[in-house]
Amino acid sequence: MQNMLTIISNALCRITGRNVGARVVASRSYADFTPQVTFDIKKCDLHRLEEGPSVKAEVTREQGLQYYRTMQTIRRMELKADQLYKQKIIRGFCHLYDGQEACAVGIEAAINQTDHLITAYRAHGFTFTRGVPIKNILCELTGRKGGVAKGKGGSMHMYAPCFYGGNGIVGAQIPLGAGIALACQYKGTKELCVTLYGDGAANQGQLFETFNMAALWKLPCIFICENNQYGMGTSVERAAACTDYYKRGDFIPGLRVDGMDVLCVREAVKFAADYCRSGKGPIVMELQCYRYHGHSMSDPGVSYRTREEIQEVRSKSDPISLLKERLLSNNMVSAEELKEIDVEIRKEVEDAAQFAIADPEPPLEDLCSYIFSDKEPLEVRGVHPWAKLKSLS
Repeated sequence: MQNMLTIISNALCRITGRNVGARVVASRSYADFTPQVTFDIKKCDLHRLEEGPSVKAEVTREQGLQYYRTMQTIRRMELKADQLYKQKIIRGFCHLYDGQEACAVGIEAAINQTDHLITAYRAHGFTFTRGVPIKNILCELTGRKGGVAKGKGGSMHMYAPCFYGGNGIVGAQIPLGAGIALACQYKGTKELCVTLYGDGAANQGQLFETFNMAALWKLPCIFICENNQYGMGTSVERAAACTDYYKRGDFIPGLRVDGMDVLCVREAVKFAADYCRSGKGPIVMELQCYRYHGHSMSDPGVSYRTREEIQEVRSKSDPISLLKERLLSNNMVSAEELKEIDVEIRKEVEDAAQFAIADPEPPLEDLCSYIFSDKEPLEVRGVHPWAKLKSLS
């Protein structure tokens, strides 16, 4: 009877937007929730593969809550970055990840923290999933001393253990990712490298050169194209004669995945990781996703697409809403519980933003520090021979 009341309460909350069943929710214990559910997910398109990832995804209550919290945190962090940019507290390049959260969270759910990851300049989400606190990300965005790169990297150059950026040159990270995979193979660690790039980089020659080497050497590398439908302001249909990016490896097997569904991404990357770790070589994945903001903060994002298109994706395919509906409709969580998580995240992000605003900028004497990781202090010439700066490791 109580489960029935809870289901009715959750349904009313979603319809009315009000917590009409607060007493029911407050009286519940963890035993009232469904601890584990197996969901049907969309089948992946395959290239040079006889079998693909599972079309069912098993999710525990704890996993569902974790995925929800992480995606919502990335969303809130990016919206705060948008606000800080418009206030001119964040300056320069700033590429936001909202709308694509299922890609980062699904990938991380399928690999190990000791596996390696390198991406392009839309890197805030992965910086967070790789373990960097929100306040250190926002400090970096605002050019403060407490930033993950000491305020010197900004939006496009953030790093963490087993995370190699954040790379500002389109496509430049792809051969680097193959090099990281070569190191994994050489060391015999059974680790792999996830190498991400966008549809805008998918036509570059260095991508195909890297594919060739990776296939010849059977490198443990998952090449992932985050196809958010637009390279800057150019739609994929106008930029590529063939938009089947998962087939671009030709001789390398490929998968096309619903990148708006965190469970689809998780299962596909699990499949790809098992493939790579078994010694079969690289695999190419295309995650079909969508960014809500423009290419960067200097792009309003509505000159080459309509507001109606953006709103339609938000209403029908939003990755957070999709997961939320699954959890609620299967009695894995309560609406009140998710609201509490939302409030916690908003406070955490706001506190991080205030910390970043109050944090000092790095002093001029730190300008040349950390050029080397293990060198004795040395002098570095400034803009003229008489300007001497010191480099500390």
